[in-house]
Amino acid sequence: MKLTKKLHSCIQLEKAGRTLVIDPGAFSEPDAGLGADALLVTHEHPDHFDEGRLRAALDANPAAALWTLRSVAEQLSAAYPGRVHTVGHGDTFTAAGFDVQVHGELHAVIHPDLPRVTNVGYLVDGSLFHPGDALTVPDAPVETLMLPVHAPWNKISEVIDYVREVKPLRAVDIHDAYLADLARPIYDMALDKLGGAPHSRLTAGDSAAL
Repeated sequence: MKLTKKLHSCIQLEKAGRTLVIDPGAFSEPDAGLGADALLVTHEHPDHFDEGRLRAALDANPAAALWTLRSVAEQLSAAYPGRVHTVGHGDTFTAAGFDVQVHGELHAVIHPDLPRVTNVGYLVDGSLFHPGDALTVPDAPVETLMLPVHAPWNKISEVIDYVREVKPLRAVDIHDAYLADLARPIYDMALDKLGGAPHSRLTAGDSAAL
């Protein structure tokens, strides 16, 4: 499986000539979803869900389909009958040849006064886990953890403890649009020293073989 990092929390996975894209939101490239055979969205916040990007991807490939939670599916299902699938915690499905397990139910707490929206994470091919905006620990081994390094809802000690709890073979940064380049070495040093797993980050557009 080939992983390509897109801007912020969007990633592209390729295997056997098929392409899966997760979270092509408003902070990702305008064409982040184009070329996808399957799309997954973790939750409704605009940095993860952009209706225009999803519509462009679904229009460009009439065979493409979307799997997501109800709050997102309701906004697109009427326009794409049979191509938008609602999923929740515990569900399993196959999308464009990728086996996917759904883990998690709620977005991390931003502030107690703000209601928590639904959030799901996706374990792809029993290997790579994208948690969306939550520090969900799946009840299955994880080889590659897509790691939300900086967000309004987390701090570095929580991110470090999350890596320790998941115990992946490797952690790769996502949710990094809020983090200035000047501060990246501080985060890198803390995660490398304290996370307990090899940690790396990819520049948008760069790829790695998993």
